Amino acid sequence: MGSLTKLRIDGYSDAGFSASVGSYSLQLNPETYKHSHGSSYEKETATDTAGVSTKFVIMDPQTLSFEFYLDATGVVPGVTSLADSIASFKAMVYNYNGEIHSPNYLVVSWAETAFRCRLTQLDIEYTLFKPSGSPLRAKLNVSFEEYLSPDEIAKRSKKSSPDLSHVRVVQAGDTLPLMCFRIYGDSRYYPWVARHNRLDHFRRLAVGSRLMFPPLERA
Repeated sequence: MGSLTKLRIDGYSDAGFSASVGSYSLQLNPETYKHSHGSSYEKETATDTAGVSTKFVIMDPQTLSFEFYLDATGVVPGVTSLADSIASFKAMVYNYNGEIHSPNYLVVSWAETAFRCRLTQLDIEYTLFKPSGSPLRAKLNVSFEEYLSPDEIAKRSKKSSPDLSHVRVVQAGDTLPLMCFRIYGDSRYYPWVARHNRLDHFRRLAVGSRLMFPPLERA
């Protein structure tokens, strides 16, 4: 059995997701998460009451939401100060970044999931306290909305992509789904890339190894 993979949130100060400002790994993974998809339609003008036809307008941004716990009781290692851990999390996902005049751009990574996004909601519920009233445990409920650059939106609107081949060197913390997301804008291409590179164990990428990411049209 492999080691436990923690859900990680990487922060970036640019819309190209190249200028890293750090990362935050959860103390305890969420039990569930919700990945929502939606489309918007407008109603066509109807001349009778038999029914109403609809016309497609736009693909709505995908959303990702989950809840997780932070525990400073000492039962679970990783958090010695609840206040400091919450402050670090807020600094990564919520606080205003003066260099870009907005909160950070984010990538939520866990196993095969690599979601490029920004935070839209953060609720903190304190559930256990010291006799003095200082909190020891908190439940955080978070929601993220997919971020797409204008170039990515234009690429998605085309039936095929003219993308070129890419060669990338595996860095510490890289996963194949995350690398696919950075290049193709979609983490679901990782099985295809694994086969192309003849990877037997795509979950364990060797740091320093080179991987080929072919043009998307070949998929």
